[in-house]
Amino acid sequence: MSESTIARRDSLGADEARQFWPARLVIGLTQGLLLWWLWRSATVADDPMWPATVPTQFAPLALVCAYVPILLLGGAGRMRVRTLIIWGLTATAVLALMAWYGAARQTSEQLGNALPFISFPLAAFSAAALFIIHHLILPADQARRWLADFPAYFDAAWKSGVQLVLSLSFVGVFWVILGLGAALFHVIGLPFLTDLISKEWFAIPVTCLVFAAAVHLADVRDGLIRGVRSVSLMLLSWLLPLMTLLASGFLIALPFTGLGGLFETGSSTALVLSAAAGLIILINTAYQDGREDNRPPTILRWSVRLAALLLTPLVAIAFWGLFLRIGQHGLTPDRIIALACAVVGAEHAVGYAFASIIGQRHGRWMQPLERTNIWGAVLAALLIVALFSPLVDPARLSVHDQVARLERGAVSAEDFDYRFLRFESGAAGMDALRRLAESDDNQVSARAREILASRDRWSTPRAGRPDVTPRYEIVPEGAVLPSTFIGPVEGTDDRSYCTRGSPCYARPIDIDGDEEPEVLLWRYQLELWDQTSEGWTAVAAYEQYNCGPRNLTESIAAAVPIESPWPTLDLGNGVSAFPKPPLRICEPGLNHQPLSSGD
Repeated sequence: MSESTIARRDSLGADEARQFWPARLVIGLTQGLLLWWLWRSATVADDPMWPATVPTQFAPLALVCAYVPILLLGGAGRMRVRTLIIWGLTATAVLALMAWYGAARQTSEQLGNALPFISFPLAAFSAAALFIIHHLILPADQARRWLADFPAYFDAAWKSGVQLVLSLSFVGVFWVILGLGAALFHVIGLPFLTDLISKEWFAIPVTCLVFAAAVHLADVRDGLIRGVRSVSLMLLSWLLPLMTLLASGFLIALPFTGLGGLFETGSSTALVLSAAAGLIILINTAYQDGREDNRPPTILRWSVRLAALLLTPLVAIAFWGLFLRIGQHGLTPDRIIALACAVVGAEHAVGYAFASIIGQRHGRWMQPLERTNIWGAVLAALLIVALFSPLVDPARLSVHDQVARLERGAVSAEDFDYRFLRFESGAAGMDALRRLAESDDNQVSARAREILASRDRWSTPRAGRPDVTPRYEIVPEGAVLPSTFIGPVEGTDDRSYCTRGSPCYARPIDIDGDEEPEVLLWRYQLELWDQTSEGWTAVAAYEQYNCGPRNLTESIAAAVPIESPWPTLDLGNGVSAFPKPPLRICEPGLNHQPLSSGD
């Protein structure tokens, strides 16, 4: 497809789009009113009304009202009316099913007041699926074929991406200006505008209306969109050599460093897949629509070919790390979603490697990349719909796998994660937990009943978790923690939050002069841990003030106790309150305040 053909088609499309400005404004206003109605139903004093009182009805309405109007805004004037109606109805049905199932698979206790009863993964992945499918349908409808040419897909998707960013920016600037105007009126004693913009019945419909207007204004300015897109692609494409160099260095260093450090992070799959996704995006910014007159400079062409080859080892490492985690700890919803992402990454890795090695011999430079992108988009959309529907429910599959591991002895009753069943896997997990509470294994049934008695995840945030061995970074180097402080702790112990991915800093210190070391421990604050009759317990917390150039580890290593000026208090009934010695972590002469003891 030539530049002139695309420009002529866009010119005709812009002319048609101009005729749809009333429809777009009506769509935006209708969306705003529906979202305000949903908001109102959930915030009527202390007594919500329908549909907020029925999660399985509120969630589908919220997801449909949030997303379907945007599809209609993007398709008006660009897509045949019949196609747009069919696509809108289909998207409505699929979104409603996904949202209904997302709410229905949760227990009423777990849903609680979690409006709009839609999980973040569902909201994010459904938005991605809609964007993908919309830009598979739009070019095909314009070409009057089931499968359009790749330049049409590229042009439609990137145009809409730029249009979306500009429209959201327009809405943001609109509210900044409106807020500034309200402030100006307010300082002269006219608060009417401040009061008005604080009302949901005004703010929500106006936001949607302004967004619809922004979409229309951007849609009829194809030259502006094309210019912004060209500049964005050019800038991003020149990041590809840097990303390729970093990925190459990482892979070259692996044989010397090993994979142990990577897998110890606990997020190796997400990290490597993110790198692969970054390479895929940057490769496409350099390749663009594949036309000869858009062929990038030599350095970018070689970067594209090398980056396409690097995808294969990166995705292989992601699969390796994922299978290791699944083998060690079983399935979880996050691992199942990561597996789906890795499958999409594998499809791209194979197709891009083929394009890099063989594609040059069979047509344009890297041409097989085009079909890889199209079929990868189809695969991604299908997997997203499957993951958030009854077809492949990650929570249900994870519960089945985890319970099976417990029953066959792959995990002991002490190490099994009962809290996952109680709070993180919906109705399927609750059903499994109730079955375990009736188990013949006394240890299993006791732990299951204990976590069933928890009313919410925050009151006993680690109840039902397996015992864990905390990870500490010991300061200063060479110091040794008390032997009774290290080792496995129960899931209810605060030290269980000191994990491989988020270790705590610990320093042994004899702070009270009894020749028995206590431990200074940094989690989210600096705490003093002492061994009592009930075991190691946090007995004081210290507030850290700014102490100049010192970093955290240097500050902890330099901390020394200072004499407390406060007396012990007799609270009656044999209860005393006494201050723990404060600490000084600043160098003498810096005139900074010391750490102060907490309650």
